[in-house]
Amino acid sequence: MSEAILEVRDLKKHFVVDHIGTFRRQPVTVRAVDGISFDLQAGETLGLVGESGSGKSTIAYILAGMYRPTQGRIHFRGLDLFSENGKRPLFLKKEIQIVFQDPGSSLNPRRTIAQNLAVPLQIHKPDKNIMRETLRLLELVDLPAIYMYKYPNMLSGGEKQIVAIARALATDPSFMILDEPTSALDVSVQGKVINLLMRLQSDLDLTYLFITHDLSLMRNIATRVAIMYLGKICEISKGSEFFQNPQHPYTQMLLSSIPVVSKDEEKLKPAKMIPTGEIPSPVNIPPGCSFNTRCPKKMDVCFEIDPDFVEISRQHFARCHLFGQTQKQG
Repeated sequence: MSEAILEVRDLKKHFVVDHIGTFRRQPVTVRAVDGISFDLQAGETLGLVGESGSGKSTIAYILAGMYRPTQGRIHFRGLDLFSENGKRPLFLKKEIQIVFQDPGSSLNPRRTIAQNLAVPLQIHKPDKNIMRETLRLLELVDLPAIYMYKYPNMLSGGEKQIVAIARALATDPSFMILDEPTSALDVSVQGKVINLLMRLQSDLDLTYLFITHDLSLMRNIATRVAIMYLGKICEISKGSEFFQNPQHPYTQMLLSSIPVVSKDEEKLKPAKMIPTGEIPSPVNIPPGCSFNTRCPKKMDVCFEIDPDFVEISRQHFARCHLFGQTQKQG
């Protein structure tokens, strides 16, 4: 097995916000990420999937250093991402890069593409020839050299995202966080961006955390898949096992709702599962299992105790009382 370059243990991120009640404002706590643990192996793609508000992007921002965790520890290549003085070593800033969902908002519209790409180069490679490095980055992502002189508003959405990927590569990272990198793109362009990311991973030996709400996208991309629901991971396993043998009721519900175009594909899907209630507010998550308001297989214990991960088979974990005695993931 490859080396685990990222280790996340009991990660929590809670936000205290003002809530306007009937008579007065009062602070409430939003448990955006509420105690998750996972490892990321060198060279793999971990697909982190969940509905809006499940906490996926919060995890991305914590790993990128934009948020500090409320609790838990994160080690990258054995180094703590969050030291006591709050400063992240320059080495970690180079090694970990993020590609955001909206490429238009992540590029400075007043700067040319060359100027946008030059910013990380000037910080992390001051001794290098900036022009030569910029040309190398454009060639790496299959963009012509003429794009150096264009502005972001002259590019399509797909081209902007490709430039954003090139900028993330400027520091020669080993780990990239992809926060829904194709969700803002046309379907015809998504495939081009995905193929580029897969080629770059192979050529540059990159490790990906691929965040998405599109479960079907993970079938041919992810080495492993993790499903999030209201700030917690409810199931994680190898990609092949995940799609062939989903265990958690929420995972089965998601997979059964994926649209297909043939009867053969329909046979591969789990039996249709209909949720029985509404998604709770992250401000008022119910006691016990957070999925108990929607789960068609809920039991009395689901309203009282929040289950830990159970190892169902090798490297396949689910957080559900259906699997009996709980066993924490290592």
